Amino acid sequence: MLRDHAKLVQFIAVAGQIDGRKKLQKMIYIAKKSGYPFQEKYGLHMYGPYSEELTCRIEELCELGFVEETVHDKGSYVQYCYAPTEEGLHFAETIVPESFIEPTFVEALTSQRSRFLELVSTLLYFDRLNRKEQVEKVRVVKNKLNFTDEEFTEAFRFIDSLVQ
Repeated sequence: MLRDHAKLVQFIAVAGQIDGRKKLQKMIYIAKKSGYPFQEKYGLHMYGPYSEELTCRIEELCELGFVEETVHDKGSYVQYCYAPTEEGLHFAETIVPESFIEPTFVEALTSQRSRFLELVSTLLYFDRLNRKEQVEKVRVVKNKLNFTDEEFTEAFRFIDSLVQ
């Protein structure tokens, strides 16, 4: 159990800071689907794959003082940002001394917008289907986002780049 918490702190530490709860959810899901050892269970929700377990672990890490959550008022909404604390870095280093995640992988995810990560993670949620069927499924479950053909092409390119 503590190992799973430590992996999350280490992931956030490699990212430096993660801006947004949705983005954090999608980044961890994509990492899990890419073979990184995250144990959180996911289901499909309004913004794509979502893990209640991840939400609980992050809350626990904040309560323990291992991750700092800051709230930024963006006018029409608030954004939650996550960064490791010194205590969190020490905790993660003690529990998971070896780095388990490739920094370039985390950087590739961090550099993307939440909307794009929502598309990528939702496509990966339906990865048992062929690509044409994935697109059709995403167009149904995410019809309000009106993803373009170009966005789908870019998302598949991004997915392919992650597995290399």
